[in-house]
Amino acid sequence: MSDALPVATRIRFGTTAAAGNPDQARRAMDDIARWGYDIVWAGDHVAFTGPISDPFIQLSYFSALRPELTFGTSVYLLPLRHPTIVAKMVATLDRMLGAGHFIFGVGVGGEFPPEFEASGVPVKQRGGRATEAIALIKRLWTEDRVEHRDKYFSFGPITIEPKPLTPGGPPIWVGGRAEAALKRAALYGDGWMPYVVTAKRVSEGLDFIAREAERAGRKFTSFGTCVHLFCTLGPTYEAALEVATEHLSKRYAMDFRDPARRYAALGTPADVATRIAEFIKAGVRDIGVDSVCHPRDRSAQLEQFAREVIPLIRK
Repeated sequence: MSDALPVATRIRFGTTAAAGNPDQARRAMDDIARWGYDIVWAGDHVAFTGPISDPFIQLSYFSALRPELTFGTSVYLLPLRHPTIVAKMVATLDRMLGAGHFIFGVGVGGEFPPEFEASGVPVKQRGGRATEAIALIKRLWTEDRVEHRDKYFSFGPITIEPKPLTPGGPPIWVGGRAEAALKRAALYGDGWMPYVVTAKRVSEGLDFIAREAERAGRKFTSFGTCVHLFCTLGPTYEAALEVATEHLSKRYAMDFRDPARRYAALGTPADVATRIAEFIKAGVRDIGVDSVCHPRDRSAQLEQFAREVIPLIRK
């Protein structure tokens, strides 16, 4: 990893949470806090292959239950919405959660084209819209009056108030593995959060981001680094691989055995800690635990991870 990026020194752990009613939400937040996780993440789709709630509404409810935690989107599909509306919603969310308690993870999506059609957005425009939107949202958070005339959005002058509580607005962490996503993170983002990558790919990506930022004359005071990892604990590596393969193959409608071997953290607590240590060495400071197992086993897996894996890494 390049020393040019000022990543954090503390290692944090987070996981996703979903709840269909208040009782489920309370249990989920109590468990996550009790087990010692730092961050609650929520994914985003307008429409998808399965049910998924709106992340902003869900996280605002969660935060009222456990305001000491940090909350974030992983990732919010920014091209599906107009940036002025997003800027208003996120500024409100940041003020309600408290400064420093929200991470705005954004991505371009595209794996489910029907939601782009339903939102009136051409799927091939998603990258350009995301890049323009990030820069515009930051202006709306920091400038008194904004007028904007560009390829995808045109309006103004307008003022969006109140501003976020976090100075300059909450950090925007850019998701994605492609070169365009890396450039977006380098030029406009405050962090990078890839998914389904190796530690080597992360290290190379951070080097690329550092070079692009330097070439553009951009200086960071801090830079967030997060990876969301498929994790399955088991008595042996092979037993965990079988469970991960079964559930990831269903999730992605393909044989996921080889990708599970390549990208997931599997096996005993020591096996999983060893794989995570590779990402930490590469420069990752926030680990998102994507527990891959039968839904009935998820709580037990997350608790075991917190009790048996996190201490190995912190030590």
